[in-house]
Amino acid sequence: MAARDGLVQSAIDLVRRRGVAGTGVAQLLEHSGLSRRTIYLNFPGGKSELIAEATRVSGRATTTLIETFGRGGTTEATINAFADTWKQIVESSGFLAGCPIVAAALGRLEAPAAADAAGAAFTEWEQALESRLRAEHIAPDTAKSLATTVIATIEGAVVMSLAKQSTEPLEHAGLHLSELIRANARPQDDTAAQP
Repeated sequence: MAARDGLVQSAIDLVRRRGVAGTGVAQLLEHSGLSRRTIYLNFPGGKSELIAEATRVSGRATTTLIETFGRGGTTEATINAFADTWKQIVESSGFLAGCPIVAAALGRLEAPAAADAAGAAFTEWEQALESRLRAEHIAPDTAKSLATTVIATIEGAVVMSLAKQSTEPLEHAGLHLSELIRANARPQDDTAAQP
């Protein structure tokens, strides 16, 4: 793995566990095993630039996951897979690691570019999910607002799961979001296909 990629992955892991303010250069160096010089060669803007890039990389990875979950399946299956992925992440971390995008959004005072990247990531996630919802014949305006609701609910459930040390909030979110999607889905109009 290239030094730049190693720094980005270390930043993602540390921000997930410690937030932006709790992720300092010393921790990044220790976690990555790289030298201080390596940070500034790859990220002349230092920690702030590195955290912003880590946020962009993590955001794109999650967008790809949402798109991958959607291939060949229903939106309901996509939402369940998204919630299940987060359940695995929070459980496997001992309820210590959350979403690096949320952490970046909350770290605006220290890393404004990372907070902006977090906003862009959330928008990408919404657009990917909106596309899936529209493919299932949900009206465009409804698909857009439902996509926002799904992302906000799951991200909130991640935070609650960490605070409660339980995956129950994610389980409830997945269940009821699926019900919400079903309630808003329109059956495909088969009459147009009839002679």
